[in-house]
Amino acid sequence: MVSTCFYFQVHQPHRLRDYKVFDISKNHNYFDDKVNEEICNKVANKCYLPTNKLMLKLINKHSKEKNINDKETGENKEFKIAYSISGTAIDQFEQFTPKVIESFKQLAETGNVEFLNETYYHSLSFLKSKKEFHRQIKMHKKKMNELFKVKPKVFRNTELIFNNELATFIENQGFKGILAEGADHILGNRSPNFVYNAKTTNNSAEKSKIKLLLKNYKLSDDIAFRFSNQKWKEWPLTTPKFTKWLNQANGNGDVVNLFMDYETFGEHQWEHTGIFKFMEHLPEQVLKHPHNQFVTPSEAIKKHKAREEIDMHNFVSWADVERDLSAWLGNHMQNSAFDNLHKMETQILRTKDKKLIEDWRKLQTSDHFYYMCTKWFSDGDVHKYFNPYDSPYDGFISFMNIINDLRYRVKN
Repeated sequence: MVSTCFYFQVHQPHRLRDYKVFDISKNHNYFDDKVNEEICNKVANKCYLPTNKLMLKLINKHSKEKNINDKETGENKEFKIAYSISGTAIDQFEQFTPKVIESFKQLAETGNVEFLNETYYHSLSFLKSKKEFHRQIKMHKKKMNELFKVKPKVFRNTELIFNNELATFIENQGFKGILAEGADHILGNRSPNFVYNAKTTNNSAEKSKIKLLLKNYKLSDDIAFRFSNQKWKEWPLTTPKFTKWLNQANGNGDVVNLFMDYETFGEHQWEHTGIFKFMEHLPEQVLKHPHNQFVTPSEAIKKHKAREEIDMHNFVSWADVERDLSAWLGNHMQNSAFDNLHKMETQILRTKDKKLIEDWRKLQTSDHFYYMCTKWFSDGDVHKYFNPYDSPYDGFISFMNIINDLRYRVKN
């Protein structure tokens, strides 16, 4: 029997305005609310609202009432999914598109949707400050409970950044599971379609280890990146074809983890590509196989035993072919901006100025460092697509001007 685990990342950063050196000490408004509102509304109409409507339809179609336990396997044939929604996205939904929040609440009420925990500001804080990392986890957990009446049991770090140390830290926070990238250079000949343990986590008899769900990046990226690529040898991707690939895990895997950005639907893959039709017919096609079912991350880690330990000593992420930190901290500009921002932590928090602290935290969002990336090789097109600046250098200059204004505000 093989389970399919769908997890979607929902995220929007607070985009910066073109902040000039002449603005320092004179203008403390760093964020372009007009652009943020325009983008939030655009993506809500293209992706969030229609996709949430579709997911609700699919959950209702494959509900407990309509699909009693399968006669052959005794398993429920329900459709289930999971989300991790960044705090920065939630803040903008509440401000600009409250209908999106309501549509996620409708999904939460079905009982077939799991909400994961992450850093509130979609930050890289674990790399610099465990205390700030912990604070943002608590902020996000509180927001999930306020909005959806849930207490997340599974953690997803920003950009799926993961290593052994992170797994131990998250385990000590009481989480039962954590998500990571099924990178080839880590797995070797092993399959991502099993549940694993991180090497350094608890091995005492009275306390079970936190479990690790690894993204099947090949199948995930077939949907997220290759779906509309007419040069791809497997184009067009149909539901029977994709289901056939999923079924190949039967007998050679326990759970296929399909992790991707939610903006895949309607934004990265436009409606005319057929992405919504593909998703609409996929659950029915998958559930035709008597040994298939959909599970949430919590159900996956409860249902399946860990196969063995995975040792990720160095950081692994889901970005680019390297699957490392180089998308955000791969050049001098990125590291300089990152270091200067986090050096201010003690001074910023000591002010107890809520607006100043919030601005500082919004600047921690990983997107700001991604915009400074200078990798123009195999992953160059991806970085260009997501970059609102004419060049990475423009992003760096604007960011550092803001850092200097932050210093001015702290000093005064």
